[in-house]
Amino acid sequence: MHRKTLLRTVAASFLIVCLSTAQAEERGYWRAASNSARSVTGDLTVADEKLTINFSTTTISRIRALEAPEVSAVFDTDSATAGTGSLYRLNIPAAKKFVHKNSLCGAEDVHWMVAYAQGNNLQLAFFSGDKPPVFTFDAMQSSTDRCGTFAYVK
Repeated sequence: MHRKTLLRTVAASFLIVCLSTAQAEERGYWRAASNSARSVTGDLTVADEKLTINFSTTTISRIRALEAPEVSAVFDTDSATAGTGSLYRLNIPAAKKFVHKNSLCGAEDVHWMVAYAQGNNLQLAFFSGDKPPVFTFDAMQSSTDRCGTFAYVK
């Protein structure tokens, strides 16, 4: 009886550590690596409950982890090697301008962010719309809520 309890405790602890590690990979200061990141956001910082872009901070809330096929649909990564990503809720008004007076989503407010960190690389995708995005290849291809994807390095 004690052995079953011990095994459950160890399994639960392992799961918590894995989930914390996946989210922890996204945290930190990131340098803009893609042309879109350099021209729109510049460098940024991801913290537990905050996203800082060009010295402007907004509150973020982690909604859920994304599975490898979902991450692959958003960022066109290999679903066999892709890790997990995270879906975040946030609110960045369309009027908010960043580097070179660019906004994240044109005339639309940004309500969703997907983050995928692997090693020293971070990819972010921003979405408008009140409902969470659907993370399938077909839905991503026809999405009108997808604002853009951006790449960063540590």
